[in-house]
Formats: sequence, structure tokens, C-alpha cells
Amino acid sequence: MHTFNYISLKKYFILLVIVFTCLHGFTSYAQTFKLMRYDENYENLKDSSRNFYEKVKYVPLNKEGNIYMSFGGEARFEYVNFHNEDWGRLGIGHNSFLLQRYDLHTDVHFGKRFRVFAQLRSALQDGRSNGPRPIDEDHLNMQNLFVDAVVYQKEGRTITLRGGRQEIDYGSGRLISVREGPNARLYFTGGKIMYTSARFTADAFAMMADTTHTGIFDNKSSRQINLWGGYSKLIIPHSGNLDMYYIGIRRDISAFEEGAQKEVRHTIGTRLWKYGGGFIYNLEAAYQFGLFGMGNISAWTGSVDLGYSFETTKFKPTINLRNDYISGDKKAGDGNLQTFNPIYPKGGYFGFSPQIGPVNLIDIHPYGTLDLLYNLKFQADVVFNWRYSLNDGVYRPSGGFNLAGSASDKRYIGTAYLANFAYGINKYTSLVTGIQYFKTGEFINDIIPNSKNGLFFNIRLGFKF
Repeated sequence: MHTFNYISLKKYFILLVIVFTCLHGFTSYAQTFKLMRYDENYENLKDSSRNFYEKVKYVPLNKEGNIYMSFGGEARFEYVNFHNEDWGRLGIGHNSFLLQRYDLHTDVHFGKRFRVFAQLRSALQDGRSNGPRPIDEDHLNMQNLFVDAVVYQKEGRTITLRGGRQEIDYGSGRLISVREGPNARLYFTGGKIMYTSARFTADAFAMMADTTHTGIFDNKSSRQINLWGGYSKLIIPHSGNLDMYYIGIRRDISAFEEGAQKEVRHTIGTRLWKYGGGFIYNLEAAYQFGLFGMGNISAWTGSVDLGYSFETTKFKPTINLRNDYISGDKKAGDGNLQTFNPIYPKGGYFGFSPQIGPVNLIDIHPYGTLDLLYNLKFQADVVFNWRYSLNDGVYRPSGGFNLAGSASDKRYIGTAYLANFAYGINKYTSLVTGIQYFKTGEFINDIIPNSKNGLFFNIRLGFKF
């Protein structure tokens, strides 16, 4: 068990949960927490009479109130129960463990043009039979520590420079995600320039990925730029949104069924999307090129997600159908690579705790949601999975290589059945629980002797302030 200096931190957060839950009825401010906590802004509390909670969110540091601090944090507890992880290949039938995440942050604004954001985070794991995965544990780290400087501001248009350690997340999380589902979120160190106007935003960035170790402040920077690119979003009135992006990566060693080599890969892509207001859609396509060792990269992906939201019907049901095509390697051993690299995908792109990653894959994914109560949402999914190429294998949700496939002529990987409930206890506290059953297909049964169907269950209690 991890006791070191975290026992006081845990007690502190538990106390905060109790305090803010009790204060829920006295909070008039319409609280909205964002995926990226640094995107929250509490300056509108400046001229209001503030209760206890709002005094924590807005702390003036001068008489005018334009220099101020804001504090926030999170505590998250998750119980996980897994039967036949990796379809029994690991030899562990039953695996249950506890995940914990804690963080504290402060946001200091020096007028309209300068700010400093700092965030400490602790991710802990207890009880997993085969030890923590990289996504489970990082005892204590500085998750965010950056400076923003607004260098241009006129008529609703701003240009901001950001430098330091920072989380980044773009689009649907298909290629660059902060990875909120797993216990340990991703971060990078580098610089970003951001342009913002009423209808158009654009970022350009150059980042270094750290090597994560599980101790205290022991993560190591790569000290070289290995992620760079740009991402833009255009709001199309009455139609939706158009994203366009370029992403470049450099990795000293990348492993695919084709082998392990140095990789320099470039991705160009676009996304057209709209959520809410009846008809909803999310269409995305990307092409990749570059070098894999001495060979060439040529890979691609395309995704169509169509649905409808019945917003005036009881329970406000939504129905969606999604279909993804993600390329795999055409010919094993020829030195060239057609396997798509999802770069830094979010872990739950095909539902929570997926068994298969977005590489060498064809999937058909119907799903739907119901608002059973105003604060209780239910979602059900079915995901049918095939290999795109018979000369390539199966990859993990992170994109890492898992099972070789060129020795099998079977295409169908298996079917995942998922159901989950999300309950908002109040503005600060949420409870999420889900279950997933994975029925193995011909390919898994062919590759893994005595393969077994997988069963996953989790329950997660989260608190934010």
C-alpha cells in the first residue's frame, strides 16, 4: 500500500468532499468544470457577493481585483474488477484493484495579459496482480506548470503564447488526448502559440514527451522535440464545425508487427462535426506518411459517426451508428509500413476500458443514451471488430503492439457489449459505473490457445472543486 505522505492528502480531500457536498445547497454560482481545468475562468465572481466556495474560486490580490488567484482540485476513487484480461493470455483469471487520483491546482492572473497555472497530481494503484500499467500510477508529479502571455488583443481576436509543462487535447481525442479515462493523464513540456477569434481558433505547438516513472518528481523529459504540429477549428454557422490539423512525431523506437524501428511520421487530417440540435455527426479522415527505419510509411483512417438526438422526447434518447476503417500493414517483412499510428489516443475511444486499440481495425459500433433522470444518464454500446489487414495483428488501446496476426487467416476479432450509468450526485460529485463483456472471435481463438471471454466491471467516485 502507498502510505508515504499521502495519508494527510487523502484526509484533506475527503474533508473537502464533505464540506463542498454540504455547501451544495448554498452555492448559487452555476458551476461547470472543464476537461482541461486551466480553461475555467472565475473572473465573473469579481463583482458579486461570494459564499465560501466562491471565495476559494476567486481570491483578489489587489484592490482593483484584476490580479487574482483561483484554487481547485480533484479526488477520484475507482474500483476495477477484471476477468480474463487479454483474453486469458496473461494467465490471470481474476484481477481486482483500486485506483486513486488526487490533484490540486492554482491559477494566478496578473491582469488580462499574463497568468501562471500550476497543478500537482498523484495517481496511485493498489492490488493489481501483475503490477501497475503505465496508465495506472505516477505517485506525484507536476502535471501543469506554464505561463501564458497575451501578445495581441483587439476586437475579439487574441494571440497568446504558452510555455512550460502542459496538458493538451484536440478534437475527438483520436490522435492527441489528455487521456481522462485512465488514472494517469498525459502531459508534455514545450511551447504553444494560440490564435482565438469568435469563429476561428488555431494552435501551433512543439512539445517534448516525458518518460513516466512511478516515484515522486522522477519523470524525465526527452530533451528533444518529438511532437509538433497545428490544429484549427472553424465554426460554420447553422452547420457545425470544421477541424483541420497537421501532427508530426519522432520516436527512436516504435514497435509494430513489421518490426521495431525509428519512426518519423506526419499526419494530415480533417474533421467535420456537430453535436446537439437533432441530427448529430462526426466525420474524420487522416493520412500518414514518413519514414520507418529505411522504409516508407503510408497509412490512413476514416471514421463516420451519425446519430440523432430526440431532445423533446421523454428521456431525451440519442441513437448513433459509427463505422471506422483504420489501416494495417499490407505485407509483413518488406520494410515499408501501412499500419496507422494513433499517436496519443484516448483510452476509451471504443468505449470504456477497450481491449482493442485504433490500429489495423474495422469496426461497426451502434450505441445509444437515455437521460433516465435529469442527473442520471445511461449508455449502451455494441462494438463489432475485424482486422483490416490479415498481415497485421491486434494493438492495445494506447496503440502499442499486442498480438501478431500474420500467422492467422482469420479476420474477426470479437464483439464487445457495454453498458454504463453516470450519476451526478451534485455539482461537485459524480458516480460512474460500467460493465463490459468481450466475446472472442475467430482470430483471438486461433491465436490464443484456450482463449477466454473477458468481463470488466468498474465503479468510480469523483469529486471536483
